[in-house]
Amino acid sequence: MKIAARIAAIAAASALTLTGAGCAAQGTGSTQAAGNAAATTKAAANTKAATTAAQASASATTAAKASASSGQAVTLKVWGAKGDQELLQQMVDSFKAQYTDKTYNITLGVVGEPDASKTVLADPAAAADVFSLPNDQLGDLVNAGTLYEITGDYLANVQQSDTPDSIAAATVGGKVYAFPATADNGYFLYYDKSVLKDTDVQTLDGIVAAAKAKNMKVMIDLPNAWYLASFFLGAGCKISIDSGGAAVCDWNSANGLKAANAVKAFADSGVWQSPGSSGDSTLTAGIGTTICAGVSGTWNATAIQKALGDKYAACKLPTFTGGGSQVQMGSFSGYKFEGVSAATQFPADALKLAQWLTNQQNQLLRLQKAGYGPSNIQAAKDPAVTANPALSALAAQMPFATVQNNVPGSFWTPAGALGAALSDPTNKTDVQTLLDQMVQAVKTPASGG
Repeated sequence: MKIAARIAAIAAASALTLTGAGCAAQGTGSTQAAGNAAATTKAAANTKAATTAAQASASATTAAKASASSGQAVTLKVWGAKGDQELLQQMVDSFKAQYTDKTYNITLGVVGEPDASKTVLADPAAAADVFSLPNDQLGDLVNAGTLYEITGDYLANVQQSDTPDSIAAATVGGKVYAFPATADNGYFLYYDKSVLKDTDVQTLDGIVAAAKAKNMKVMIDLPNAWYLASFFLGAGCKISIDSGGAAVCDWNSANGLKAANAVKAFADSGVWQSPGSSGDSTLTAGIGTTICAGVSGTWNATAIQKALGDKYAACKLPTFTGGGSQVQMGSFSGYKFEGVSAATQFPADALKLAQWLTNQQNQLLRLQKAGYGPSNIQAAKDPAVTANPALSALAAQMPFATVQNNVPGSFWTPAGALGAALSDPTNKTDVQTLLDQMVQAVKTPASGG
């Protein structure tokens, strides 16, 4: 079956799976496909946003001039996910206790990271002064002129406090536009250490052999483009957007063929667990009973730890056999930020609040209350982070991760279709043909997609 015929059949399920992963992981997959494309379209068409961009020299220096005077009442609105409202309120209360020279009237609203860009771009003037967003929405918001640039002392503080990769993810065109808040939106391997030894989990071959010996399964969501990419990114394949806005994809190269054959071999191994339509739920429901290992992220740590108990373990992704040698699996990485609206009436105060919400103290509070991994360098050294198996595994995977900022929206559906085809034992299409079809679909997406 040709890949084009697969796209219509799996598009809805693939998009739903990506959204679920991203939401749970603080915003990655929710904007990977349709969200990016829709937001880009809105950004281009939204004249109000364009006007804002022209008017707002989005810098902290300009913002300082617009700061409220000492003693003046300042009204600010903050948007965040529904599950983070209590956490945000605690941070806001500590901000008001710290800065008593002004009266701060700060209200919270529920707009989660997956909906940040579409909500802001729909009416930039009505956006919250400070709002949470994932890194893959940053470009659309910057292009629409809806975010203040982080400069001056604010930038110096970010550069001193946060990891280089999180700052790179907050950067567009060489300028930083948001305050890093988390660095935990990626994936790694969870496993049952009563079944798999530390030496087994170093290679996919070792995992497969140990799983076969125990008649258990291993889950990697191959029909999900976000996870499928781990093989291709590890093999050195590229997926990006060039300076002219065109999609770049070389997955039909010799390296891509090695990766695709490895995917197919794993799917045909007899131990691969298909996620079906349940996605992560298949993993969390089966690990420790029918499943001995699975690839997922920090959003499932609590459920998996509960299921495994004393058998709970996590590590970086394994290597796979590609072209006769061992190849380290790659991954996508994502970050959550606090951004400041270019339309705020109190930009200096909004910048101060955004900085406060993302400081070391509050990144540790995010970890304590919600399990979010910090981007703050000092917070990442805290024993609460280093002793956390999931966060430690994610940190070990980070050197092999690709920041998701520059991935074209046209990638997700064809790549998901490729994964579905490679993992379907009834699909007899030549692997190189599948790769050629996938690359063609990414570079020349259908109208409207």
